[in-house]
Formats: sequence, structure tokens, C-alpha cells
Amino acid sequence: MARVLISMSNDFLSKVDTIANSEQRTRSELIREALRVYIKRNRISNSLKAEENAILLSDLLA
Repeated sequence: MARVLISMSNDFLSKVDTIANSEQRTRSELIREALRVYIKRNRISNSLKAEENAILLSDLLA
């Protein structure tokens, strides 16, 4: 597995650690899950935008 170095404020990291501890996860597990959710949400959003754009284009060409 690849390693990634990221920077964040101490306050933000403390919040991440608090949530990870409350869910009995590691910091890495929590951040991976957060990124999975972000990517899925972004993919859905982009798909909806593409569909809306296709409808607009279809209407313009009709």
C-alpha cells in the first residue's frame, strides 16, 4: 500500500483523532473512508451534471 503525506492543522487533526477513537478505527482508516465517500459523491454529482448538460444540448439541437 502506498503512503501519502498530508498537512493539516493540529486542531483539525485532533478532531480526526477524536472521531477515529470514538469509532475504534485508525486515523488512516477514517481518512480513507472519508475520501471514498467524497469520491463517490463527486462521481454522482458529475454524472448528474453530465445528464443535465445532455438534456440541455438535446433541447438546443431540437
